Amino acid sequence: HCILLQPLHSSRLALLRFGDQELSLLDAALSAGADVPSLLHTRSSTRCLLRKAAAQAFSSVPDLGTTLSVADFFARAFALTGNVESCLAMRYEALLLRQAKYSDDLHLQVSNEEWLTFAKDSLDNGFYTIASKAFANALLHIDPSHPGYLDSTNSILKKDKINDISGLQNLAKSLSARHSVQAQSAEYMKRKASGVDEKCNLHLGKTKLPGSLMFRLGIKTRNIQKLRCSRESNLEDV
Repeated sequence: HCILLQPLHSSRLALLRFGDQELSLLDAALSAGADVPSLLHTRSSTRCLLRKAAAQAFSSVPDLGTTLSVADFFARAFALTGNVESCLAMRYEALLLRQAKYSDDLHLQVSNEEWLTFAKDSLDNGFYTIASKAFANALLHIDPSHPGYLDSTNSILKKDKINDISGLQNLAKSLSARHSVQAQSAEYMKRKASGVDEKCNLHLGKTKLPGSLMFRLGIKTRNIQKLRCSRESNLEDV
C-alpha cells in the first residue's frame, strides 16, 4: 500500500510506503526550507497533501490490520507537520477500531494508559468533547467487569486513580460546555450584527446623519458660499 507524496524541495512526486523510513524522509523534507517562510509553506502544503492521501488510503485498505497500520502512519505523519487535529483524529480512529475488534484480547485491546494518554493530549489541545469521551473509556478499563480490568491489590491507589481521571473528565465536560456557550454566543452576535447590517442597508436612503456631522457640513457649505460670493464681488470690481 502506498501514497503519493510531493516533497516540496522538488516538483516531482515520490512514491512512499507506510513505514518508518518514509516518515524519516518526510521529516527531512519538512526541514529542507531555506528560510522560515519556505518552511511554513512546506508544512502547509504537506498537510493538505497528507489529508488527501489519508482519505484515499482509507478508502482502499483491505482489512482491519492494514487500517490500523495506516492510521498509525498518518498519525505520526500529521504530528511531524504540526497538524494536531488530524493527528489526534487518526489516533482516536485507531483506538476505536481496536476497542471494537479486540476488546476480549488482552494483548491487543486498548489499555487504560493508552486512553488516558490520548485523553490528556486531547484536553491539552482544546478538544474537550473527545477528551471527555476518552476519559470515560479510561475509567471503563478500571471497572472490574471489564476484560482489561487493572488487577491491583492496592485498592486505595486504584480509588485515587479513578478520582483523578473523574476529575479530569469533569474538567473536560466543563470546558466543553463553556466552549459551546461561547460558540453559541459568538454565532448569536454574528447573526445580530448581520441583522443590523441588513436593516442599515434597507434604510440607507432614509439614514439621518448625526447632529454634529450635520453641523460641520453646514458650516463648510456656508463658508464655500461666502467664498464664492466674495470672488464674484471682486470680479465685478475689476
